[in-house]
Amino acid sequence: MYCAVSSLGLSGIEGYTITVEVSCRRGLPKLEIVGLPDAAVRESRERVRAAMGNLGFEMPARQTVVNLAPADTPKFGSLYDLPILLGLLCASETLELPLKDKAFVGELALDGRVREVRGALSMALAAREAGIVQLFVPEGNAAEAAVVEGLEIYPVRSAGELIEVLLGRRTMKPFSGVPDSPAPPPLPDFAQVQGQENAKRALEIAAAGGHNILLIGPPGTGKSMLAKRLPSILPEMNFQEALETTRIHSVAGLLPSGGALLNRRPFRAPHHTASPAGLTGGGNPPRPGEISLAHNGVLFLDELPEFPKAVTEILRQPMEDGTITLSRAGNRVCYPSSFMLVAAMNPCPCGYFGHPTRPCRCSSTKIGLYLGRVSGPLLDRLDLQVEVPPVKYEEMADSRRGEPSAVIRARVEEARRVQRDRYAGSGVSCNAHLSPDLLRKHCVLTPDADALLRAAYDKMGLSGRSYDRLLKVSRTIADLDHSRQIGADHIAEAIQFRDLDRKYWRPDLSEL
Repeated sequence: MYCAVSSLGLSGIEGYTITVEVSCRRGLPKLEIVGLPDAAVRESRERVRAAMGNLGFEMPARQTVVNLAPADTPKFGSLYDLPILLGLLCASETLELPLKDKAFVGELALDGRVREVRGALSMALAAREAGIVQLFVPEGNAAEAAVVEGLEIYPVRSAGELIEVLLGRRTMKPFSGVPDSPAPPPLPDFAQVQGQENAKRALEIAAAGGHNILLIGPPGTGKSMLAKRLPSILPEMNFQEALETTRIHSVAGLLPSGGALLNRRPFRAPHHTASPAGLTGGGNPPRPGEISLAHNGVLFLDELPEFPKAVTEILRQPMEDGTITLSRAGNRVCYPSSFMLVAAMNPCPCGYFGHPTRPCRCSSTKIGLYLGRVSGPLLDRLDLQVEVPPVKYEEMADSRRGEPSAVIRARVEEARRVQRDRYAGSGVSCNAHLSPDLLRKHCVLTPDADALLRAAYDKMGLSGRSYDRLLKVSRTIADLDHSRQIGADHIAEAIQFRDLDRKYWRPDLSEL
């Protein structure tokens, strides 16, 4: 006998439909799974065999073939256990189950319980596109899959319960509503930061325009502390951003059990010992790396020169394109990776080069080699370069609290609203992602601003990319200033945040 059961699979963060075909015929008892299964799929035979026995059924004593169609697409993971079990019961004529317009995913425990799987949100989207009416998922994935409208989601605790429901002996209600989840812990607040007004201003500009930023200064001046407070002033994600971010974290297996949409922008801070694969993603099947997990959020690289150059150079293409493509033998996936890069570093190996009171112990050769670990092309992609000096005693002893994050965030959200309205329909949401055409159209300079920018371009020897990024930062500063045109003061402030590469990375360090 033959039976076909609808299921779903994953390719990157995209879901697609799969048909689990089961054929039983006379012959020596044997169960074969075909359709390019990986080891986890092949091991379904033993999980299904044990689950069927513990549910009171017997494996068909026939020659049985399970085909996962399309057969030329690699299949990964344990999510096909449940549809394989249902297909075996129907194809062996043990049960007659109504499976039309239904799809099933889930890993089986040996006692028949159904365990959670990765990527339920992406698979629910694919099921809706394919016209599937009812999707049966593990109970822990129900809230995630229920984000997709126009699809009935049924939470399954065990295969035995599901069989009873399909036979009409029990009822199962579609999942509705999202269970209450504990409130996330409060984010660190800028009100806790004493001094460093210049760095705070730079981070506000970065948040308002989605710009990359470099913080450079001696140890203990608050570089990491400032970076960790950046998420507290970023605007909330819209539905589409939350959907994309949740899909990535779900595929990576990082979504909390029973969780639905992520509502807070991610903040990823990999250690400097991270490998290239850890940053970009990898494995078989390829999983998202840190730069994809930071999509729509912040990627923080502390001690930037300590990262291997092979790792940091990987960032250049995703920073430009907003995506990263992983090609492996027989598999190619594309992950979104539009993130804000926040990097922090010391100015030299000992950390005190340029310190007003503590002497630097490093030679100019050592300083040059240390700074040389950050390449020019990567530095060129850091829109704002901010010096974070030691905090003065008067600032540390000041009992007054700094400006709270909520106040800064209100200004950031207003600037982002202006940008969304300005670029409506263009696919661009913030100044950092302006295309050349939009840059020319919306970055209109006053005559004084044009003259200042011309002088800076010639004197600083800016590259074409540096020029564009300087204009984008100026556009953001003008937005914070509620100005339609970019004025000379906006250009001047942007230039101020663009000159550290000339100070620290120029050849003759002895001039300092």
